[in-house]
Amino acid sequence: MKNLKLAGIILAILLTKLNVMAQSTPITHPTPSSANVHYRRINVNGLSIFYREAGPVNAPTILLLHGYPTSSHMFRNLIPMLSEKYHVIAPDLPGFGYTDLPERSKFDYTFDNLAKTMQGFIEGLKLNRFAVYVFDYGAPTGYRLALANPEKITGIISQNGNAYTEGLSEGWNPIQRYWKNDTPGNRAALKEFLTHDATKFQYLTGVTDPSVIAPESYTLDQYFLDRPGVAEIQLDFLKDYKSNVALYPKFQEYFRTYKPKILAVWGNKDPFFLPAGAEAYKKDVPDAIVKFYDTGHFALESHGYEIGNEILKFLATLPK
Repeated sequence: MKNLKLAGIILAILLTKLNVMAQSTPITHPTPSSANVHYRRINVNGLSIFYREAGPVNAPTILLLHGYPTSSHMFRNLIPMLSEKYHVIAPDLPGFGYTDLPERSKFDYTFDNLAKTMQGFIEGLKLNRFAVYVFDYGAPTGYRLALANPEKITGIISQNGNAYTEGLSEGWNPIQRYWKNDTPGNRAALKEFLTHDATKFQYLTGVTDPSVIAPESYTLDQYFLDRPGVAEIQLDFLKDYKSNVALYPKFQEYFRTYKPKILAVWGNKDPFFLPAGAEAYKKDVPDAIVKFYDTGHFALESHGYEIGNEILKFLATLPK
């Protein structure tokens, strides 16, 4: 009994000390600027642009530009990795995700206009210096921004973001046929690219273990593709993609002139953008870093951790 009483007294003393320590020790929480992803909107030329923001606002900025048929949702796992040290901004382009979807009669769905909208976006957010991550459609959009604002770009990460004709696979043949012969039949044939099977194909092709691909990725993309009017909008983009190929020489001239630091991280089994498109960056920027991953188009879905770490190493080498 004496031992039990003694044990009870000791326990009471310990609990009292712990309670005092808990009251005297300040409870610290991560600040919202560094711990959370914020979901925001900004008005650009009359459009409400949805974007994700994370990380310290006084840290170096990285702008993430998505491609087809996705949205800033594709960066959901990358953003927390980068936002520990960097200010991360990821918008949804017009025609995609949660950004406004104006009618075709009220908005010109071309890559020039995407770049014009993103120009208004970076000006509205006062992004004066930033690295840019480009993927798929984000590449011709981001490279137009670089042409117009070379002084703002601290570095470029291209994840299956093409700027060379040798990067275009045979998967582009039906689209190129439409460029050469703009008929209703050739346009209608491209609707196959907008189906659920085609979207899932983009995510799974080249992936060694499809079970690592989160189904909400292609399911959400397809939800946005299936909205009324979106099919014609996406066909407009496919038609206008030829303007990007026409600009490849100007993009390459920009690379040669300004020699931006470039990291190309590439799924080597991408059915649309071939590994040769990644290697080609070295022609104009010999110091470009090229890393291949055993996966497909949406390399972040299967190799996000590896790519994220490579990006962090790269960002640490960039000018402020």
